[in-house]
Amino acid sequence: MSEKNLDYYGRFRSVNVSFRVSPEEGKLLNSLVKISGMTKQDYITEALLSNQIIIQPTSRTYKAIKDELSAVISELKRIEAGRNVDVDLLDLLSRITSAIDSLKEA
Repeated sequence: MSEKNLDYYGRFRSVNVSFRVSPEEGKLLNSLVKISGMTKQDYITEALLSNQIIIQPTSRTYKAIKDELSAVISELKRIEAGRNVDVDLLDLLSRITSAIDSLKEA
């Protein structure tokens, strides 16, 4: 039998929650998880429970932010003169900016 999966407070996580998202939402979620430095499970739990998402300042986090920002920059360069900017791209850019700001404060 496998070990119990306990959270940070020593509580046993025995309830399984699953849901579907669109490919765009999945991509955005994966990007946000990467730049947070958290596991997807912890990120979603914190976000759903309206807790503040605290970015873990590690070299892995900085690399994820750099990679995501490079992807955003590439997409913005592809778009002519700021036309047809996807709302999801602007949302991701806003969240990356917030992540960078929170790292400055740490």
